[in-house]
Amino acid sequence: MSGATTKKRSKKAGLPAGTLIHIGEQKTKRATATIIVYEGDSFRDVELPDLEQYFASKNSKEVVWVNVCGIHQADIVETIGKIFRLHPLSLEDIMNTDQRPKIEEYDNYLFIVLKMLTYDEPSNLIKDEQVSLIFGNGFLISFQESEPDVFNSIRDAIRSRKGRINRMGADYLAYSLVDVTVDNYFFAMEKLGEDIEGLEDGLVKSPGLQTLRSIHRLKRELIFLRKSVWPLREVIGDLERRGSMFVQESTVIYLRDVYDHVIHVIDTIETFRDMVSGMLDIYLSSMSNRMNEIMKVLTIIATIFIPLTWIVGIYGMNFEHMPELKMRFGYLLVMLFMGVVALLMLVYFKRKKWF
Repeated sequence: MSGATTKKRSKKAGLPAGTLIHIGEQKTKRATATIIVYEGDSFRDVELPDLEQYFASKNSKEVVWVNVCGIHQADIVETIGKIFRLHPLSLEDIMNTDQRPKIEEYDNYLFIVLKMLTYDEPSNLIKDEQVSLIFGNGFLISFQESEPDVFNSIRDAIRSRKGRINRMGADYLAYSLVDVTVDNYFFAMEKLGEDIEGLEDGLVKSPGLQTLRSIHRLKRELIFLRKSVWPLREVIGDLERRGSMFVQESTVIYLRDVYDHVIHVIDTIETFRDMVSGMLDIYLSSMSNRMNEIMKVLTIIATIFIPLTWIVGIYGMNFEHMPELKMRFGYLLVMLFMGVVALLMLVYFKRKKWF
């Protein structure tokens, strides 16, 4: 899990609604915008400075996809907002990366916020970034925090003129982006499952302080995942049921498939949470059992030495008339007697199965 659990909002205290201030971590040096216009078998790239002039006179059947990587530059977000007549509150939410997944409908577009989850293998952590999608009749705008661009597969499909996406509208493009985002969850879940399996093996073999730290790390990861994925179920379900004029009936069936995928991810997260909670209980029980074993050994040792200490204490008294003190083999006899006592006690403990 990257970053803090909550991001600082104090910098916006007292400012009017719609103020464009980036909240979150800057994940790329400069913001970039790629613009693709496609219709059927044709597509072309458009530069950002030419976008406003093109959009004012574009063909109604063409779909414009604007993808922005890096949302910390308010000027780019504001420029795109003016071209597509986006509400200031939508622009504010785009730059605030602490949003929960949600969907909002405006007069000329739908606004969707979701979380992109990727597994960072060097650190064994799940990284997150906010993805904002705005789509209406003939256009879609996607905002990402950083590169690499996980939407490259969709872009390649458009440029190769293969598949259904070139013949569908902006709503199908929005579905495709949500679908590839959710598919990325499964890869993160697989890696997280491998971590849990490895931790289970270590828990059985040699649990220690590092095991406990790993368990707590996984619990934090799963809490964060639950927070990121559970609201997405409501978003997809609402998008599927609301009957918006921006979503065609032919796209709804694909949204149902994404909804099933989200439910699958949620079930996996809940299963992992139960497993990790069980692992914590196993760890605590294991530590308790280990401590009990140690205390049992120490108790047996102390019990054996109680009569031996009593014997030594007797012969440590400074009385003048003690008959055994003058015996030639007194010392050896006492040591032999003490050994017999210890041996008998060990035999007794063994027959009682105390060790």
